[in-house]
Amino acid sequence: MDTPRVTATAAALDLIERVRAEHGPVMFHQSGGCCDGSAPMCYPQGEFIVGDHDRLLGHIGGAPFYISGPQFEYWQHTQLIIDVVPGRGGMFSLEGPYGLRFLTRSRLFTDAEWAGLAAREAAAGAAGTAQEG
Repeated sequence: MDTPRVTATAAALDLIERVRAEHGPVMFHQSGGCCDGSAPMCYPQGEFIVGDHDRLLGHIGGAPFYISGPQFEYWQHTQLIIDVVPGRGGMFSLEGPYGLRFLTRSRLFTDAEWAGLAAREAAAGAAGTAQEG
């Protein structure tokens, strides 16, 4: 079984559905700071420009979840677990009006999970290179 790099709690999945019902398709970006710290930010899909160094970690609740390249370097050995807590989120994140905010929790991958991820990502990289050439 493949271990995802990012997953979400039931509460987070419920909030994603509520936000999607009001705003349409959404996306997430886990940045490294500035105004909103390192909170996962929820945007209408396509309204946040993904940079060249951003990396798609996976999908939660059908929404793509990106992380900045520098953040990935720090957190690459951890699974991100997106949760929800009471409070105000980032000023640009869509969940703010609900009185809730998305929060990133994490755990280290086990040795077996890490080996599986490394093999899967190496194979995906080789396949991408073969397709480009």
